[in-house]
Amino acid sequence: MTTPFETLSTNRLQLRKLSPEVFEYLYTHYSEQEQMDFLGLDPTSLAIEKDKYYKGFVTFNKSYLHFKIVEPESQKVIGWCGFHTWYKDHHRAEIGYGLYEEQYKQKGIMSEALKTILDFGFTQMGLHRVEAFIGFHNQASQSLVKKYGFIYEGTLREHYNVNNDMQDSLVFGLLKHEYPLEQ
Repeated sequence: MTTPFETLSTNRLQLRKLSPEVFEYLYTHYSEQEQMDFLGLDPTSLAIEKDKYYKGFVTFNKSYLHFKIVEPESQKVIGWCGFHTWYKDHHRAEIGYGLYEEQYKQKGIMSEALKTILDFGFTQMGLHRVEAFIGFHNQASQSLVKKYGFIYEGTLREHYNVNNDMQDSLVFGLLKHEYPLEQ
């Protein structure tokens, strides 16, 4: 599916930009099937995303900016990466990411996408600080953020509710002057 929306490219990936304006256009002009194809979601997940959108992703001084990770040849959406809890006045945001299927993990895909997304955040969004909240047992994610210079800053106790289990988050932070854009 060709779209009028902005994409970034890496050596192996397309990163489809999803902003509040893109969601507005998507939900207004695309059929449900086209929405599912564009976002790489099943009907249940699409309903959840629509509910989040209509309840207000964006509030005063807070927004988000995500990218869908797309295989260029097949146009299959294989994951996402982007910023949420983006406090524009404070020039900081939380990074999040995920791949939808196990077959795409451990292949450097998220590392490739994250580099481009961090570059975009620091150069195009005007971020000064990027934060990552990571589960204690998620060693792969901890290694990924450390690769790009994130520094462990502490632990937030019982920070996330995961299936009715309150879990701690390890807090990592990256400041613009610590991030090597040329990497």
